Amino acid sequence: MSDPNDPELSEITLTTLSHYEDGAESFWQGTRDHDVSQNIEALLAELPSDRPQRILDFGCGPGRDLVAFIERGHEPVGLDGAAAFVAMAREHAGVEVLHQDFLALELPAGVFDGVFANATLFHVPSRELPRVLGELRACLRPGGVLFSSNPRGDNREGWNGQRYGAYHDLDAWRAYVTGAGFEEIRHYYRPPGLPRDEQPWLASLWRRPE
Repeated sequence: MSDPNDPELSEITLTTLSHYEDGAESFWQGTRDHDVSQNIEALLAELPSDRPQRILDFGCGPGRDLVAFIERGHEPVGLDGAAAFVAMAREHAGVEVLHQDFLALELPAGVFDGVFANATLFHVPSRELPRVLGELRACLRPGGVLFSSNPRGDNREGWNGQRYGAYHDLDAWRAYVTGAGFEEIRHYYRPPGLPRDEQPWLASLWRRPE
């Protein structure tokens, strides 16, 4: 857990979450039809297909992807730091949704087959990222898979309006995730079929060793 008395981390958390709390309904209307099936299928392709998978949707927002996992026969659990999103996700998906700050996680050990972190981990400040990734690794079963998709950049971080973000390139992101004990599976850029300079998202998959 991060230092609750650290004023910089407190500001990052409170200001970023306030941005999402204040715009929760407009965020839902603006993202409810976004197609991230490529990312969902990428995670599921690395998991066993003989049983429903227990998946932590890390930063689930209003619950769009929780519904998608349910429709594919799986057992997702949501997590978000914004109370408004937690309430919306519970209503939209009807599953367990944890209300937890990314910098103050309290996750059970070794219970999830996969973690789906779609456009969420970039909100974690770089100095906290090794710890947070370690906590996500610990919540996975051996052989479990972490999926992440983040806006790529040149390793700068800071404020973008009322949201804090860290924008890693592949080499830096790889160093953080392998440093947390994951093994790389693969990566790709989104949206598919466009020139690289028109693909702002870096998606990657990582496995907790057996």
